[in-house]
Amino acid sequence: MISKLTKTLVAASACVAMMAGSAQAAEKVYRLKMAETWPTNFPIFGDAPRNMAKMAEEMSNGRLKITIDSKNKHKAPLGIFDMVRAGQYDMGHSASYYWKGKVPNTLYFTTMPFGMTAPEQYGWFYHGGGMELMNKVYGKFNLMSFPGGNTGNQMGGWFQKEIKSLDDLKGLKMRVPGFAGEVMAKLGAKPTNIPAGELYTALERRTIDALEWVGPSLDLRMGFHKIAPFYYTGWHEPATELQFLINKRSWNRLPKDLQEILRVSMRTAAYDMYIQSYHESAVNLEKILTEYPNIKIKSFPTDVVSAMRTANDELLAEKSAADPLAKEILDSQAEYLGKARAWTDISDKAYLNSLSAE
Repeated sequence: MISKLTKTLVAASACVAMMAGSAQAAEKVYRLKMAETWPTNFPIFGDAPRNMAKMAEEMSNGRLKITIDSKNKHKAPLGIFDMVRAGQYDMGHSASYYWKGKVPNTLYFTTMPFGMTAPEQYGWFYHGGGMELMNKVYGKFNLMSFPGGNTGNQMGGWFQKEIKSLDDLKGLKMRVPGFAGEVMAKLGAKPTNIPAGELYTALERRTIDALEWVGPSLDLRMGFHKIAPFYYTGWHEPATELQFLINKRSWNRLPKDLQEILRVSMRTAAYDMYIQSYHESAVNLEKILTEYPNIKIKSFPTDVVSAMRTANDELLAEKSAADPLAKEILDSQAEYLGKARAWTDISDKAYLNSLSAE
């Protein structure tokens, strides 16, 4: 017969074992691998995933560690979608519109010509149904997608020749991704997509005639002004949002608290990138205006912008008619933009207009 003392000792031992097991489980380290589209040490874009990884590790007390491979290591800057989907990497950092050739409905979650500004778009993502629609698209591929950092309004690009009319777009070879590339193609240009590290060489060797990249935050250090003096204001990417991609199996392996830490880290890093990009553009624009008088900042002629908008509207109508999910996404964006823009007009726009009227 087992004595009371023995029973007590057994129960105590079991309790200690359970506590030790819980402590051991709590200290388990989860390691994730991330692939990014960007080159090693690429500023701003490359800062966002590293800031995210650092926050996740610190908030988890070292239980969540994320290593990042740049395109210099994995050699597939525009292959992030496939690598994360296949489980070769747990996570990715890139831009959603790069996958439009594989999954056309992904392009709407980066930015759209004549669309929402960054605050408007963040409102749509987090409060207007954008996140739900994005994961409806990506969920079919065993993926989850989260906003990964915004550049704000991008410049319209660097051109070797001045654009004076629509005729100047005919046959123009231009690096321009996303929906804007389709708009330019409709107007007679020849759009292409080229990874960041190859842009300068392509423009210098006249493989392309023009390119758009980001804005002063990144463009000046790329040296485009040395070979293409005409710098046009934007129309095509008013709020370019990068993305964090996550393999669902990798996500589901994480405990609930680490999922939440990862979610918060991604959201914070995305917002931090928006702030950083805005600051760097302000600093570099001042340099352009004071140190590089050869750079000619221009806006596209009114008739060119009007033709761009018409082509954009026609393409949107075609997309909506051809695909019910595309229609659902585009209708959601249009409805939210209608609400948000009314507020933008009587807040930020009215404020800036009142200053210019002085």
